[in-house]
Amino acid sequence: MKLKAYLLATGLALASLTASTTGFAQATQFKLNDVIPATLTVTDAAGKNHEFSSFRGKPVVLEWTNYDCPFVKKHYGVGNMQKLQKDYTAKGVTWLSVISSAPGKQGALTAAEAPKAIEDAGFSGTAVVLDPSGTLGRQFGAETTPHMFVLDATGKLVYRGAIDSIPSFNADDIEKADNYVAQALDAVLAGKPVATAQTKAYGCSVKY
Repeated sequence: MKLKAYLLATGLALASLTASTTGFAQATQFKLNDVIPATLTVTDAAGKNHEFSSFRGKPVVLEWTNYDCPFVKKHYGVGNMQKLQKDYTAKGVTWLSVISSAPGKQGALTAAEAPKAIEDAGFSGTAVVLDPSGTLGRQFGAETTPHMFVLDATGKLVYRGAIDSIPSFNADDIEKADNYVAQALDAVLAGKPVATAQTKAYGCSVKY
C-alpha cells in the first residue's frame, strides 16, 4: 500500500510539473527571427489597447522593467534609458516598456499606481504595458529587468538580450559599455542586418 501511495503521489507530482512546464513552453514561443503576430494585442497603463499590426512599418523596442530593481535604477537614475527612449522614438521607433511583476511582488503596479510611478521614472517612450499575469513576458521569454527586444519594421524579432555589454548595477559603467540596443536600432533604421542579434540579459529576475 505504501508503494502504491508513493507511486500515486509521484505520478501526480510529475503530472503537475508537466502541465506547468508545458504551459510555460507554450507561452514562451517567440524566438529570434520570428515575426510577431500582427494580431497580438497589449494594454498600456492608461487602459489603451495596442495591436502589433499598428506597429508595422516601424521598429519596435520592448523593454522589460521593474522600477525597484537596482539594475533598472542604474539606467533610469542617470537618464540613460530615458535618453534612448527619447532619441529613438524621435526617429520613428515605437518603445514599449513592460512590467510583468505579479501582484504583490517587487515592481508590481496597479493601473491606479502606474501613472505616478511612470512619471517619477521619467519614462520617455511610447507606452508602458502592464502585464500582471506574465503572459506577454512568457511569450517573449523575458527573464530579467531590463531585458530588451527589438523588432524590425516587418515585426521580425532581430535582437534579444542585454541593454549593454557590462552586466553591473554601477552607473559609471554605462559610458564604457557597448549599447546593444542602440546598435541594433541603428542597423535596423539603416536597413542593415543586426551584427549582435542575441546576448545574455542581466538584471533582476522578472517577478512572475
